[in-house]
Amino acid sequence: MATTKKTATTDSGYEGFTAEERDAMKQRAKELKASTKRGGAKTDPEPEVLAKIAEMPEDDRVIAERVHALIKENVPDITPRLWYGMPAYARDGKILCHFQPAPKFKTRYPTLTFSDQAALDDGHVWPVSFAITRLDKADEARLAELIKRSVA
Repeated sequence: MATTKKTATTDSGYEGFTAEERDAMKQRAKELKASTKRGGAKTDPEPEVLAKIAEMPEDDRVIAERVHALIKENVPDITPRLWYGMPAYARDGKILCHFQPAPKFKTRYPTLTFSDQAALDDGHVWPVSFAITRLDKADEARLAELIKRSVA
């Protein structure tokens, strides 16, 4: 079976990164530059994360605010920060998980994705990315359990 690779194509025929991917890379470069300018000075990055969440469309914003609160409630020593322009949460300087709003890469729904730093291992195959269309109490309990487990 042949496989095909989907790439971005413009009128000039260039195949490469999409506009959204290029924007994410620019945002990451800006984040790295800002952290270098701070010169290692400890500043609280949480206001930047909250500002980024506030910019999201209402449906994604409501979910991102609740995910942010769940993470802070269940892992108080985690550090919110921006990562490729998305709210992310780090422990010991390493990204543990990030919230990707749907418009970021023109997807159908926002996602919460755990990195390989998260201790979610369960046998030989386990999920690390979760689509979230809304959150009820049962969903919040499930996410809270995953968040707690991720740092075990």
